[in-house]
Amino acid sequence: MCGIVAYVGGRQAYPVILKGLKRLEYRGYDSSGVALLDEELAVYKKKGKVAALEDSLVGKALQSRIGIGHTRWATHGEPSDRNAHPHLSASGKLAMIHNGIIENYAQLKQELLKKGYVFHSDTDTEVLLNFIDDIRENNHCSVEEAVRIALKRVVGAYVIVILDRDHPDTLIAARKGSPLVIGIGKGEHFLASDASPIIEYTKEVVYINDYELAIIRPDELILKNLGNETITPYVQKLDLELAAIEKGGFDHFMIKEIFEQPHTIFDCLRGRLELEQGRIRMKGVEEHMDRLMKADRIIIVACGTSWHAGLVAEYLFEELCRIPVEVEYASEFRYRNPVIRPGDVIIAISQSGETADTLVAIEKAKEQGALIFGVLNVVGSSIARASHAGAYTHAGPEIGVASTKAFTAQLAVLTMMAIKLGMEKGSIDAVRARHLLSELAEIPEKVRQLLENTEDIKRIALKYSKARDFLYLGRGYNFPVALEGALKLKEISYIHAEGYPAAEMKHGPIALVDDQLPVVFIATRDAYHEKIISNIQEIKARRGKVIAVVSEGDMVIPQMADDVIFVPSADEVVAPLLSVIPMQLLAYHIGVELGLDVDKPRNLAKSVTVE
Repeated sequence: MCGIVAYVGGRQAYPVILKGLKRLEYRGYDSSGVALLDEELAVYKKKGKVAALEDSLVGKALQSRIGIGHTRWATHGEPSDRNAHPHLSASGKLAMIHNGIIENYAQLKQELLKKGYVFHSDTDTEVLLNFIDDIRENNHCSVEEAVRIALKRVVGAYVIVILDRDHPDTLIAARKGSPLVIGIGKGEHFLASDASPIIEYTKEVVYINDYELAIIRPDELILKNLGNETITPYVQKLDLELAAIEKGGFDHFMIKEIFEQPHTIFDCLRGRLELEQGRIRMKGVEEHMDRLMKADRIIIVACGTSWHAGLVAEYLFEELCRIPVEVEYASEFRYRNPVIRPGDVIIAISQSGETADTLVAIEKAKEQGALIFGVLNVVGSSIARASHAGAYTHAGPEIGVASTKAFTAQLAVLTMMAIKLGMEKGSIDAVRARHLLSELAEIPEKVRQLLENTEDIKRIALKYSKARDFLYLGRGYNFPVALEGALKLKEISYIHAEGYPAAEMKHGPIALVDDQLPVVFIATRDAYHEKIISNIQEIKARRGKVIAVVSEGDMVIPQMADDVIFVPSADEVVAPLLSVIPMQLLAYHIGVELGLDVDKPRNLAKSVTVE
């Protein structure tokens, strides 16, 4: 949640910060603001998207070589000018931006109110800022020391960056539970929530860890822990190109990322799937093969779309590896008292690697002796650092808020893991293994073929764009795809949609069916094919509108359905990699037809780094 950008160096800060905010807007777009320090400390902020802030500052003198910027996803206080960041301290000496939630802000606020402080926003951020400033004034100490003292009392998650009027060449930053990366240039430093605002200027970065405090000047980066001990920064090279975070001629990031999937799936398989040798090479799996082979069970923890990928993985690992699997919402798992044994393997799935609930869930399981395996997209992320092992999906930056290419890359990694482990355990024979490897290797080309002609999907989207509700149904491996299709439609079009196992339709959802309800069946050819034909007939008997996603060559379902989308034939184990593509396109085209901002759907943010 929320996007943070800051700069100190020889350039004009405002253009750098503004461009960075635009690149981070997918993290939050309720409001935005900047604080610049020249002779005076000036704060400018505006409700709405970054463009509204930019328009409000046209013609203003914005000279400064140091500054901080923020684009907000609201937690405490509704979106408004006054709740936007940066916030200014009561003394007027400090400005601060913040990503996270301060859980004990009410207690801190009461202490400050008793001292006569007046608050001008509803945010926990303003409370924390004035708490820091109060410590500074009463203890006659530096801002750095005040931050250190304050954060020892703070409960919650945070990344903060502070601008100090009395030190116009210094930024103070600290983190716990939310991401922060510092880019290192020549006589300049860049701070951001992720690398996208930084890549244009430098590829040398330092990822800040929990409970670390950074003092940043044009020619100096000092890292300390909260005990005031100096830490040597670990400088890494970014493996990211500027073109990857640009639209590249597409109308939206979402459609660009949908069409990137032949390449991203191929990149995920490349160097791992060796078809001629009949094997899969995955270092993270191989290094822990003994524990994986002996696993009593696999527990998958994830949120949102990643949770749907975990549901597919449940079918994969149980069928191919014969290991019991449980799939948990990380947001629930972290607050339960789950039974975790040393023989358990926890697979944490997260695009960003910063999902707050997933991070806390794996830390809890790690304490109880489980092996933690991360399936992640972002190198150097918090979950990557907290895991014992893992596999990156290599999907590249995903800017559209609704996940598309990250989901299929997660499925590709999980499928390879299951096949590899099944081969090692002998739970699938050599013939079956060779067949699955071949099927998986063909997926990038089949996705490319599917994307060559999407006019039918667009036509269907336009036909049903005025519907109030959708029902998505699938069986077996395609049941999680039904859930994912419904989620995509909700995210992008704001149309109510539900996903169900097709056989569960008779246990309630069939009451919704009438001649106005579109019912999307994910009905590719598999072991359930005859059963799902019966489910389609039950919908048609009640005059429901059937949209069927079927395998090429299916001669039966197309005669029953109102609208048909064909996908290339594939083994049911890898079929979700294909059947999900029409779900993404259907949601996209409906959202565009309704005139919505599909890259920045309301109330959502890309990376959920707060509870």
